[in-house]
Amino acid sequence: MIVDTHIHLYDPFRPGGTPWPDPKDSVIYRTTLPERCMVQAQPVGVDGVIVVECSGWVEDNQWVLDLADDEPFILGLVGNLDVHDPQFGENLRRFSRHSVFRGIRARLWEPDELDGLRQLADLDLSLDMGLSPHTLTVAAAIPDLRIIINHSANIKMDGDSPESQVVDLMRRAADHPNVFCKLSGMMDIRCTIRPAPTEVAHYAPYLDLLWDAFGEDRMIFGSDWPVSDRSERSYGEVLQLAQGYVATKAPTATQKVFCENSRRAYKWRDRA
Repeated sequence: MIVDTHIHLYDPFRPGGTPWPDPKDSVIYRTTLPERCMVQAQPVGVDGVIVVECSGWVEDNQWVLDLADDEPFILGLVGNLDVHDPQFGENLRRFSRHSVFRGIRARLWEPDELDGLRQLADLDLSLDMGLSPHTLTVAAAIPDLRIIINHSANIKMDGDSPESQVVDLMRRAADHPNVFCKLSGMMDIRCTIRPAPTEVAHYAPYLDLLWDAFGEDRMIFGSDWPVSDRSERSYGEVLQLAQGYVATKAPTATQKVFCENSRRAYKWRDRA
């Protein structure tokens, strides 16, 4: 079974529009509903996806959950809620009643979000975030909160030596057993070469750093589709890169990275 833990769904042309993506982004500014993903993902073997919400509008979380009610291909939603919003707790409890709602994403700039984030752990939900010093703070303060670092932990993959400060921070985050890392964004965010290289050898020196830190039990695949289209590579090529890299590891790694680790991190449920 293959689960893609990082896609985005949106429709900028629906009544009221959406705050993301930017209309100037000609690559991804288009109606993007489950069918558009499925036509690319299912033929290459993907069985389900987790949607990561980019919109900061509270009701856009409900919009995705409504889509999920009609489409079991959506296994989970990582919502977008502002932990500083006075209504955060109320909104979190409301959405958590839906079995597809699996947690939230957060961009944390201050260390004062901990009381809000503890509510995630209390509800057995997860936290997606970019790698930052706050990752260490949250992981240590709330050890029963499952944290998923997005997009290969900020390690640039353009062919140069990785930044030592980023690698050190990533390793310190990996010391916390409640922290996972997504094998995602390699072609579109971490690599700026266009079209992005497809050879595993280009990415392996960087991905090995992640693998050595998190191991096969805490690495999770995500395509970052349709943002991945910015790489000028297809959905299938993004998946093939991840599969090609994981195939160089122990035989047990494939099922873990492409399915079981995400099941532990997000606690998604089979919906078929």
